[in-house]
Amino acid sequence: MKPAPFAYHRPHDLEDVLALLDELGEDAKILAGGQSLTPMLALRLTFFENLVDISRLAELQGVERRGDTVWVGAGTTHAAVGVDEVVRADVPLLNRVTPLIGHFQIRNRGTLGGAVAHADPAGEYPTTALTLDAVIEATSSSGRREIPATEFFTGLWETTLAPGEVLTAVGFPVWGGRSGFAVHEFARRHGDFAIAGATVATEIDDDDRVRRCNIGLLGLGSTPRRAREAEQAAVGRALSDLQTPAAAEELGRLAMRGLDDIPADQQGSVSYRTRVGAAMVSRAITDAVTEASRENAYA
Repeated sequence: MKPAPFAYHRPHDLEDVLALLDELGEDAKILAGGQSLTPMLALRLTFFENLVDISRLAELQGVERRGDTVWVGAGTTHAAVGVDEVVRADVPLLNRVTPLIGHFQIRNRGTLGGAVAHADPAGEYPTTALTLDAVIEATSSSGRREIPATEFFTGLWETTLAPGEVLTAVGFPVWGGRSGFAVHEFARRHGDFAIAGATVATEIDDDDRVRRCNIGLLGLGSTPRRAREAEQAAVGRALSDLQTPAAAEELGRLAMRGLDDIPADQQGSVSYRTRVGAAMVSRAITDAVTEASRENAYA
């Protein structure tokens, strides 16, 4: 199929983008990398009278560390994120999830901001932002505001972005001390959407106990989500305890508790996705804790 007719706009800068959005109102849709929106338009799953292309705006591209936060411009491609040395050193989880996104053609065109704004529950970047307690920068003609990732995702492909707002950057906190990170996901083939997956960030204190444990889940609901019960059960546990298979499996089961909207489709039933999700959490926790326990863990 082909998309329904639409008007295409390519503004020269962010100021022009905001003016266009104010003028066009709800008839406009932001086009970032287009790797999610274009197929939906082509299949006529969605329709917009106006597409506003921000993919070539230099002011929305790049990576910069400011204090204890790494800010990634919304127009920065997945490929650029994947090779950035600041991301690799200071936000290793973001670096590690990038190769799992689609295929290299998608990573060359898709953008971090587009992925986060699309809010796909099986998307690696939305889940990573949620796991790391990132901050979403939204800009409109009225000014800028920062939205915690924990408040950003509201439903399937839905966010708290207001009409006329553009996601312009995402700020990822830098975890210090003895921290470890891991991602595990299962897909039928490399490049397919994950049936289920988990991203984990942990921090170990000087007494070899878990100070922080954030667990993100992807493909297990209508939004990216956090496994709060499992996180709480991990905090305060001794490092030696969490490194046992029994403890990791226990936290995997806890992470699945209370999930009432796990999807079922041709890729797997609810019970199958639940088992896969628990296994992915267990593996990611084991890897993250092991990394955090090393003397050369990220500091």
